[in-house]
Amino acid sequence: MITVSACMIVKNEERVLDRCLKSLDGLVDEIILVDTGSTDNTKRIAEKYNCRIYDFEWIDDFAAARNFSFSKAAMDYIYVADADEYIDEMNRERFYKLKQCLLPEIDIVQMFYTNQLEFNTTYNFDKEYRPKLYKRLRQFSWVDPIHETVQINPIIYDSEIEIIHMPESNHASRDFNFFNKLINKGITLSDKLLGMYARELFVAGDNEDFLKAEPYFIKVLAGDSAPELLKVIQCVLVHCGRIKNDPGLILKHALKNLASGNASAEVCYDLGEYYFNNEDYQEAAIWFMNAAYETEVELYIRYSKDYPVARLADCYEKGGNIEQAILYRQQAAELRKEFT
Repeated sequence: MITVSACMIVKNEERVLDRCLKSLDGLVDEIILVDTGSTDNTKRIAEKYNCRIYDFEWIDDFAAARNFSFSKAAMDYIYVADADEYIDEMNRERFYKLKQCLLPEIDIVQMFYTNQLEFNTTYNFDKEYRPKLYKRLRQFSWVDPIHETVQINPIIYDSEIEIIHMPESNHASRDFNFFNKLINKGITLSDKLLGMYARELFVAGDNEDFLKAEPYFIKVLAGDSAPELLKVIQCVLVHCGRIKNDPGLILKHALKNLASGNASAEVCYDLGEYYFNNEDYQEAAIWFMNAAYETEVELYIRYSKDYPVARLADCYEKGGNIEQAILYRQQAAELRKEFT
C-alpha cells in the first residue's frame, strides 16, 4: 500500500480547518501544514491532528509556498489539500481503496473537484477533474524499441474520488490586490492567470475593480495575445466601456467579438445593458435574448442564464407586456436556484 503526505498552505483558517483535517485523519500518513502568518487558532487546531507545522514568510507567491510544502513531504505520494475542502465518508473509503491498489507507474491521480456554487465559489462548474495526488519521486524510463526516448509525459489516472469544496467566503478581494501587485511590479501574467483575473472580475468584481484592470487588458491586447484570450479581453473591455458609458470603447471591442462568428454571452449582455440604460428596450431585449439563448459564455455562466433572462423580463415590463415579463421572471427565478 502506498503512503501519502497531505500538503497544505494556510493562513487564518480556523473556521474551516478542523473540518478538513478531520476528513484527512487516519487517511493520510502525515500532514504537512505550512502557515504563512496566521493570527487566529489555525496552528492550535492543526496540533490536535499531529500536523507537522512549518512557518513560511509570505512573499506574494503561492507557488513558492506550495514548493516549500512539497519539500517537507516524506511519503510515496503527495496529496494537495486546501483548508476549505473536505472528503466525505464515501470518498474517504474510495481514497483508502486507491491507496491499497494504486499501480507504481501512476504519476498523478486526478479527483473530481466538486464546487458547491452556493458557497461563494468563483467557478462555473459543479464538478471537474483536477490533479490532486502526485508521486513524490518520479522515475524516468526509456521507451520505444528503436529511436528510443525518455518517457516524459506523466501517467495520469482518473479516479472516482470527489473532493468537496465549500469556501466560507469569496477570495476575490484578496486576489484583485494580488493581481494588482504583480502588475505594478511589471510582472506579465501568464495566459492562465489572465483568464482567471478576467473570470474573477465578472464573478465578483465591482466597477472600480474593472476600471483598475482596464489599462492592463488594453496593454495585453496591444501585444501578441493568444487567439483564445482575445474574446476574454474583449469581454472585459466591453464591460469597462459600459461602466463608463463609452459607446466608442464598447463598439470597438464588441464588433470584433461579434465578427468572430461566435459571440460571447458577456458581450451580448453588456450590449443589452447599454441599450437598456439608454431606454431602447426593444434593442436591449434582442441582446439579452442573444446572451441567454444564442451564445456561449466565456467567463461566468450566469451571463448566459439568470442574468439576461431577468433583464428580458425588465424589457418586456417596460414595453407593457406584463404577461411575457412574468414568464421570463419565473424562468429567471428557476435558473437562479442553481446558484443559491
